[in-house]
Amino acid sequence: MSQIGQLLDTKRVIVCCGAGGVGKTTVSASLALAAARQGRRVLVVTIDPSKRLAETLGVSRNPEEPVAISAERLTAAGVTGHLSAWMLDPQLVADKVVNSFSNSANEASQLLQNRIYQNVTAMVAGMQEYTAVEALYEFVENDAYDLIILDTPPSRDALRFLDAPDRATAFLDKRIFNLFIPGEGGLIRRMATKLVESVMDLTFGESTRRELQQFMSLFGQLLGYLNQNQAEMKSFFAGDQVGFVLVTSPASEAVTEAKFFARRAVTDLGLNLNGYVLNRSLASETSREIPASAQAEGPLASAIAKLKPFAEAERANGAAHQELAGQVADTAGDGVWTCVLPNLGGDASQLQGLVSLADALVDDKCLARPPRKDAST
Repeated sequence: MSQIGQLLDTKRVIVCCGAGGVGKTTVSASLALAAARQGRRVLVVTIDPSKRLAETLGVSRNPEEPVAISAERLTAAGVTGHLSAWMLDPQLVADKVVNSFSNSANEASQLLQNRIYQNVTAMVAGMQEYTAVEALYEFVENDAYDLIILDTPPSRDALRFLDAPDRATAFLDKRIFNLFIPGEGGLIRRMATKLVESVMDLTFGESTRRELQQFMSLFGQLLGYLNQNQAEMKSFFAGDQVGFVLVTSPASEAVTEAKFFARRAVTDLGLNLNGYVLNRSLASETSREIPASAQAEGPLASAIAKLKPFAEAERANGAAHQELAGQVADTAGDGVWTCVLPNLGGDASQLQGLVSLADALVDDKCLARPPRKDAST
């Protein structure tokens, strides 16, 4: 079995990280398809896929539960296992937590209708990532899938997903919440509460202050549950059941960010970085031959002469991508592979494109090798 095939066969969770715009969602879907073709029960959690990819996977916005890919599509893709997809909706995840763990249906209803709560996922830095971890926690606990592949939320910093729980928890700290909640206590506590309320009335108005206090009171009751889940998942991420795949593209800024993530992930966070996927690469284009115009006559010779500069530029780009793949493989470290995937353009979002990428992923021919070093150096 290939290296990536072994990863798909042995891990419980695979997290695809990387900068925005490098094709993480397509790579995540292709990995999921490859694992399902190996007979595993797979769930891919996607983050706002393109319209074409969403149609290919058969998912839509706001489904409450994962959607099983149709038998017709699975058969067309050669899948023998089970494949489901789910589009992460932070508000939906938060609402589910509220309905499941509030003290009563009445308190859940009050919180869901609270204006502050309705906007909290947009207000708090890291809440999208926070809810992604919460959703993943539930799927792992339910044990309905052999493998879960998580396409992390798009961001300029690939580490934001891993840092977000801590940053969100810093805001969602029960001690901070209690400062704003009216409560019983001694004279000092009552005076402090009155002072805080006066300042909030001047800043927000009494109506908004009351809504904020209601949000703090009701949501604060859920923090123990949420923060325990986040702590468990942070430990789970560092375990052997979870693998990390870093998706990048040939763009220099994407590669730079990928290398930065790799250093932090391994050195600072102790995570299991399994490999790089260099997506949308032209490395395979270097093998194409450019026909000589002398071998043709008339209009064909003229067409070849006009197209030759474009073909040469394409081959030069392919050579540069090939060299880049070698450099990434050279810096990846022991036991970390580098897989090079072709640039399929818009076809990557269609079923046949996903099948092609899935085939490439489980073929060790996609793995780049570090450049040979001169023995004399």
